[in-house]
Amino acid sequence: MRIGEDCVTVRQDRTTVMTEDVLNAHEGPVNVLRLNRAAKKNALTGAMYASLSDGLVAGEAASDVAAHVILGQPGIFCAGNDIGDFLKTAMGEAAGLGPDVLRFIRLLPTLHKPLIAGVDGAAIGIGTTLLLHCDLVYASNRARFAAPFADLGLVPEAASSLLLPLRIGHARAFEMMCLGNAFDAERALNAGLINAIVAEDQVEITCFDAAQRLAAKPAAALKAARSLLRGDTSCVQGRIEEEAILFKRLLDTPEAKAAFEAFLSKSRKA
Repeated sequence: MRIGEDCVTVRQDRTTVMTEDVLNAHEGPVNVLRLNRAAKKNALTGAMYASLSDGLVAGEAASDVAAHVILGQPGIFCAGNDIGDFLKTAMGEAAGLGPDVLRFIRLLPTLHKPLIAGVDGAAIGIGTTLLLHCDLVYASNRARFAAPFADLGLVPEAASSLLLPLRIGHARAFEMMCLGNAFDAERALNAGLINAIVAEDQVEITCFDAAQRLAAKPAAALKAARSLLRGDTSCVQGRIEEEAILFKRLLDTPEAKAAFEAFLSKSRKA
């Protein structure tokens, strides 16, 4: 079968599972998850969250996989939630973060294998908050990081209200999460949000090189070291649930509804 069909293609060094908007491939010891919705700037739908979760679970279970890598398209990483798709779920009977979103963000702190991300382009909302669960993040100069939850009348998710201040300090985290300022690649590097800035055509290569280096190390030692570095994740998981409760509550406020209506109206005109 040709790539481009809904298919499974088996090669000597690769098993590729292709879905419409997320590509999942095992490149040797590397489990690759590629966002593939460039026309919508890789805004995540519920189906995409489900595919990402399925891909991570499969990679965790595969004995020949040593690390996960999340990528976007050239110049496009992730524009956050698809607002239209999100609202269909969020305003339903069980209003709040949808089950596919919650499954994905609950999964992130439970991963045992290293998680690496390559960011070339905008990382908005979940595009930034998922990076806080990554062990390594490489970005190009085109990368831009933003978490405009307050602008939408909402609170952060994926335990980012806990993890971002720990990573970059309260003042910078407050600036990003509450004031709504975006960080360019240089500021993200200086703040400790990413590991390195690399050329646009080197983002994926750098991610794969790091994953291969990790795969070459003694697996038990790597797993133990990562576990020690991350520490007890129960507080992270607890914060995810706390954020979800507040998110659900705020989603029904007039401020949030007005913010979403304004966003959708602007998107229709664009």
